[in-house]
Amino acid sequence: MTEKINFYLNGKPVELETEASKTLLWVLRTDFDLTGTKHGCGIGFCGSCTILVDGIAERSCSLTLKQINGKKITTIEGLEQDNKLHPVQKAFIKQDAQQCGFCTPGMIMNAVGLLNSIPNPTHQQIIDGMNENLCRCGSYNDITAAIKLAAKELNAHN
Repeated sequence: MTEKINFYLNGKPVELETEASKTLLWVLRTDFDLTGTKHGCGIGFCGSCTILVDGIAERSCSLTLKQINGKKITTIEGLEQDNKLHPVQKAFIKQDAQQCGFCTPGMIMNAVGLLNSIPNPTHQQIIDGMNENLCRCGSYNDITAAIKLAAKELNAHN
């Protein structure tokens, strides 16, 4: 049975007539061709599918369309503003906080969510906030450094 689902995707209103039980991850990747959101484990464990729901980091593989009805969804493709990378994206580049890059979009989205809730996190708050995102290459030190740099940059502009 199909339902009408309304939400905002990267700032634009979306209306779908579809199965409300579909996962957001597959709708993003197949219906909207937003492939920056990765499929890793499919059970919400690895964090590669992390997106923002009303500014909070969530796992898109574990969210149904019914759960996001009326919400604001931001993917990695939606972070850029006025053709400029988000400060977290810039910090990841500057700190070389990626190796293979598969986890990077999810890491960035989780970091943005973390900084939305804790603008100036301690080292331990970064570790705790990022502990549900897995990096098989082990770039955790560079990722932590990038988040610290992004927090500094964001706080300088606020």
